[in-house]
Amino acid sequence: MRSPLSLQLAVEIAASGGVLRFDRFMELALYEPRLGYYEKLATNPGRRGDYFTSVSVGPVFGELLAFQFSRRFDDLTSPRSEPLRLVEAGAHDGQLAADILSWIREWRPDLLERMRYTLVEPSPVRLARQRARLADFAGQVDWWSAIQPFSGILFANELLDAFPIRRFGWNRSQRRWFEWGVASHAMEPFFAWAQLPGALDSPVGSLPDAVLNCIPDGFVLEHSHAAEVWWRTAANALNQGWLVTADYGARLDLPLDPDRPEGTLRGYREHRVTRQVLEHPGEQDLTAHVDFHRLRQAGEASGLQTTSLETQERWLNRIFAETTAAADRFAPWTPTRVRQFQTLTHPGHLGRAFSVLVQQRSVESESMIPTSPPIE
Repeated sequence: MRSPLSLQLAVEIAASGGVLRFDRFMELALYEPRLGYYEKLATNPGRRGDYFTSVSVGPVFGELLAFQFSRRFDDLTSPRSEPLRLVEAGAHDGQLAADILSWIREWRPDLLERMRYTLVEPSPVRLARQRARLADFAGQVDWWSAIQPFSGILFANELLDAFPIRRFGWNRSQRRWFEWGVASHAMEPFFAWAQLPGALDSPVGSLPDAVLNCIPDGFVLEHSHAAEVWWRTAANALNQGWLVTADYGARLDLPLDPDRPEGTLRGYREHRVTRQVLEHPGEQDLTAHVDFHRLRQAGEASGLQTTSLETQERWLNRIFAETTAAADRFAPWTPTRVRQFQTLTHPGHLGRAFSVLVQQRSVESESMIPTSPPIE
């Protein structure tokens, strides 16, 4: 029997002429009110959920962020009419916010007097979860349904990988790109990949014949226009300060990734990875790698300066070095905390699977990361 969300998707597919663009399918599967994956109470990350995040490892991730962000706030001048803001987008159940605020309350209580912690959350369901989690910080926290102009730091941890993507394929014999959509059937499997009809302009612009001749038949290209628009919106809202995002993704300055001919789209369910992303809509997480090169371009086009684009391993190791030089401002590195840090930075765990992009807008153009780290 089809679920209510599957029936809704079938109706949209029929209304679209039999094939629905995949970004719309992904949007409904993840975010449809009451039915989408992220709208359900049982889909929290962690051991009892479907996937782990850096936050699931333990509080050390939030403590390192809080330590770094607090040092950057010391470099900012608070606007006269508006407090400096630490803005988190994609806060899930609010656990990362709780970890960051707990550290600030213990180690930098002075900072609570000159900043506001703001969560950007359009979903009433997720907002209710966050309010419950952050009840102890009610006086320091507020919520926005969408990004507003601000000064301070906006960060997003594992948010942009869940933005809807479009999927394109290469037809080698016809030397043309086409777009993958989703069709619906009466019998299982209910949903299947199908090519969208009509002509399609190249999703990567003009490429030399030498490159086109090397692209294998069926090569998949993914593009999240929604993620770029969101990042550009955040950049335009930033009066002074930094944008920071940590996520799965490549840092290649290339239009095509030769190492991923089938793309990066995948599903997560009960900590198992699957390529069957059309099955069980609303009951599994869907994610694709972030194109950090395009994000970087979007921010720079909005006037931001890129100060860091590197692996999470290198970025967190740099912050770790700062904590050891400021032992009076950070808790001791106990064996438990060291194990958490190793999971966050080990190349075989989260250290190299994640990249971190930092961009800034500042009159004096000061770097967020000390000693001017390289852009990989």
